[in-house]
Amino acid sequence: MLAHHALVLNLHQPLGNLQDLLGHQNWEAKEILFALDRIPRSLWGHEDRARVHLSLSGTLLETLSDPAFQQRVYGIVDCGSLLWHFQNQSLFEVLGTGYYHPVLPLIPEADRKEHLQRWLGLAHHLLWRPTFQGFWPPEMGFSMELIPLLRAFGYRYVLVDSEHIEPVTEMSWQEARYRPHIARYGDEEIIIIVRDRDLSDAQESGMDLDWFLAEVAERTRWCDFPPLVTTCTDGENGGWFRNVTAGANFWSAFYLPLLERVAAGESGVVPTFISDYLDVHGAHGEVRVRTGAWNTGWHHGRDFTQWTGSERQRQALAEFAHVSRLVHDARWLAGERGISSGPHAEAVEEALWYLLRAETSCNLFWGEDWVPRAEVDLRSSRDALARIGIREDAPADVDAASPGQTEVADRDPSGEPSQSAAPSSQPGRDDSAD
Repeated sequence: MLAHHALVLNLHQPLGNLQDLLGHQNWEAKEILFALDRIPRSLWGHEDRARVHLSLSGTLLETLSDPAFQQRVYGIVDCGSLLWHFQNQSLFEVLGTGYYHPVLPLIPEADRKEHLQRWLGLAHHLLWRPTFQGFWPPEMGFSMELIPLLRAFGYRYVLVDSEHIEPVTEMSWQEARYRPHIARYGDEEIIIIVRDRDLSDAQESGMDLDWFLAEVAERTRWCDFPPLVTTCTDGENGGWFRNVTAGANFWSAFYLPLLERVAAGESGVVPTFISDYLDVHGAHGEVRVRTGAWNTGWHHGRDFTQWTGSERQRQALAEFAHVSRLVHDARWLAGERGISSGPHAEAVEEALWYLLRAETSCNLFWGEDWVPRAEVDLRSSRDALARIGIREDAPADVDAASPGQTEVADRDPSGEPSQSAAPSSQPGRDDSAD
């Protein structure tokens, strides 16, 4: 029996990061841009068999569509053409996500809607799709209470990690991992697509095609149903995806040879879009999903310890909640007073923008190294509200100012400091990144 393979790639760069890398770590910026550009270039001419799911964060889409950035990198990558190629619906099924790449269960409920709505606003325009069937939770951070929100935005299915699946309906190990399921929260339900953690770990670091085909055959040998094998990793981080040498990266060493085997009828695995699989085979059985994320280089993803392990990280999360209440109260009051334009409305929207940017997962991923970036944006959010007379001291347990913030605060709010301050150039999982 053929196994259906859903390849999912997460593509994310924090706002301003590529611009900063171009100035300070030029070759690394080029590697990232080449890795992005390599995706459609590798697949040209394979529209009959290649099937790739892409999640592109709002900040990455914003960067690639910025005319100033496009002009700056034109001799490296043609960003306009890259975005146009990502519109190819024969090759790519694009997944919805959160604009600033937040760990959704860790941020206030009111902000989750803002991240999803802003992403859709940009993605509909740039990627030329009327709908997006699937949803990619940033960092695969999922909790059951997200289901009504995802359904409200029209999503049919959501990706979750195999580590967190709990069957409600009796099912075998193979069924739990290689079949779509239904998860329910209140009166709402959504289809759960399960990421195979072990195979995804292999995909991230360098995967031999013969090994992959044999491993899939062994894992699905007892399936009495068409198995859906889903592998999910970052798509522009780590040497396996960034390597520019032909025959030494994911596309030339693994995926294109896989397509050749498929064409020759020599593969027990066939690429598929998740939506196409669901149209034919549907979803079976009910599951619950434990709250958690995917595995990183430092943690297994349970309990979000990667993002909540230190006191300063937890303080930042508490401040997210506090500033969010201030911002949304100010928005509500402006609405009640009929204020939709002018300095007051602009200040409220600026405060919301800084808040949402502060909530990016990268700011918490690196322990305490990047938390100052969140703190600076939160302070800027408060400052915007203060301009219109909304002032409230931070909670007593939140360190609103800390050493090392001055340099960041002096930067233009449209960009971020270099990721070179972090242990790796890109926030990452396993041995690569965010």
